[in-house]
Amino acid sequence: MCRSIKTLRPPVLPEEATEDEIRAAALQYVRKVSGFRAPAAHNREVFDRAVDVIAQATAELLEGLEVRGQAARQAG
Repeated sequence: MCRSIKTLRPPVLPEEATEDEIRAAALQYVRKVSGFRAPAAHNREVFDRAVDVIAQATAELLEGLEVRGQAARQAG
């Protein structure tokens, strides 16, 4: 679906994904789903809110994933 979104978990990334990488993936997802590269002014708020929510959900997902039998990372 979103070919420009890269995998953000180890071992694909050697270290944890940065906030910028997570936000970029969320933005690409919202762009793809909405069909807008940049929303019109009347859609900006809902567009930006969707990016925020998806970025947060992505961060939570990455924190909770167990990779190759390793224990899930503890939030700190």
